[in-house]
Amino acid sequence: MTTRPEKPGERQVPLPTLLAQAKDLTIEQLHRRLHEEGFDGVRFRHGSVFRFVDPEGSRLTVLAERSGFSKQAIAEVVDELERFGYVERTADPGDRRAKLIRLTERGQAGQLAAARILGDMERMWARHFGRDGIDMLRRMLEEIIARRDE
Repeated sequence: MTTRPEKPGERQVPLPTLLAQAKDLTIEQLHRRLHEEGFDGVRFRHGSVFRFVDPEGSRLTVLAERSGFSKQAIAEVVDELERFGYVERTADPGDRRAKLIRLTERGQAGQLAAARILGDMERMWARHFGRDGIDMLRRMLEEIIARRDE
């Protein structure tokens, strides 16, 4: 499938489709590199915890709210990450009945590795497309996200 029509009347791939494909490729490369570095088992759905957990830990309900997933779905992700040794459940000091989800040392290392790998990818893109191009892409995507309710 081409991104630009080669012939009159040929259809162009919709921009949202291209954005989704670029995201998929980025996540695929991120997970491959994490696996190469020994962070086994990390999958796309785990981002619903890794991306939203506070350094001091977060309640399940907060993770669900931030990620947009149900509490049940987040609980399943937390169970899986706990089995892999990336998170732990601890008592919430503010409410002993509640639990906090916290990254373990392994989870923190994985989160740092992911940030480094994503930074590496962005630097590679900047070498290929120029820093100005990447900065413009970032600004445009931030604007699209900011205008999501329009």
